[in-house]
Amino acid sequence: MFRILRSIGIIRTPFKTRNGIPIQPAASNGTKGSIIMKNKYIPALKDLDGFSHIILIYLFHKSRGYEMQVIPFLDRVKRGLFATRAPRRPNQIGLSVVKLIRMKDNILEIENVDMLDGTPLLDIKPYVPKFNAAYNIKTGWLDEEGNEVDQTVSDKRFVRFHSGKKFPNSGICDLASIFKVLYVSVLFLILTWNVL
Repeated sequence: MFRILRSIGIIRTPFKTRNGIPIQPAASNGTKGSIIMKNKYIPALKDLDGFSHIILIYLFHKSRGYEMQVIPFLDRVKRGLFATRAPRRPNQIGLSVVKLIRMKDNILEIENVDMLDGTPLLDIKPYVPKFNAAYNIKTGWLDEEGNEVDQTVSDKRFVRFHSGKKFPNSGICDLASIFKVLYVSVLFLILTWNVL
């Protein structure tokens, strides 16, 4: 069964481009952000302020396409996509545990953000260590020496244009690719509008 996921709010962060974002909340070093919830979800926030940390489930809205094997940020060797936390995935869904600082109306102030500004939020869950407890943990290739998450930020390795082609080194894609994407996007909107 396929369900359409709808945003419940927007995550605001200081990170305006995909280059230089902390690769995990542990690397964020207290970077602050906020969540602007849609007003209709305000009643669902009741009692959330009793939790110090929350799990954010969100959409990697700027990611397009994926590869079965990638070189992750903390490595120089190709790894299977599902053995990494690379943002380009079959379903571009991200997950981060952040600190909840305060809540007022539909605004949640958070800390340790590691996502792009304007990221659509899909869900919030309270972080409960007892629920997420695991023992005898192995972290695969991350157990190798030199994988310092707190010293690593994103680079351009997962930045791709809609067509799946990499941006040229100049950072600007060719006009034909732009028009192709615009044409397909407009066609999709027309078809979707007619269905609704």
